[in-house]
Amino acid sequence: MVPVAQNPDSNRPGGLFGSLKALGATLIAVALTRLELLSTEAEEEWMRIGSILKWSAVVGVCAGLGVFFIVLFIILLLWDTHRLLAVGVPAVLFILAAVVASRIVLAKIRAKPRPFSASLAELAKDRERLNSR
Repeated sequence: MVPVAQNPDSNRPGGLFGSLKALGATLIAVALTRLELLSTEAEEEWMRIGSILKWSAVVGVCAGLGVFFIVLFIILLLWDTHRLLAVGVPAVLFILAAVVASRIVLAKIRAKPRPFSASLAELAKDRERLNSR
């Protein structure tokens, strides 16, 4: 008796339904991977923003206290001879510093990285792969 060659595809569900089921499973797996990446990026962004806010608060408090005591020292040092100058010069410097700082903040807001760029890049690659087939 001659052995019958088995079809390598005989263990898989046959036909169009099996192919559609495999395609659906693949699409769900791809979507799940993309959602996990998006979730990870969102979490990283929140952690980055939280860290920036915390350290900004520390910088603000320390710098504010330091500047306050320096200005107080200058005012007390010059109180008997140049009162108005001792108060006016630091006031003008603070206003100028506030203007410069506000411009820096606006520049940083405008130059922020695009949120979820890795997820968007992966979705663009997926679209290109699907369009090329």
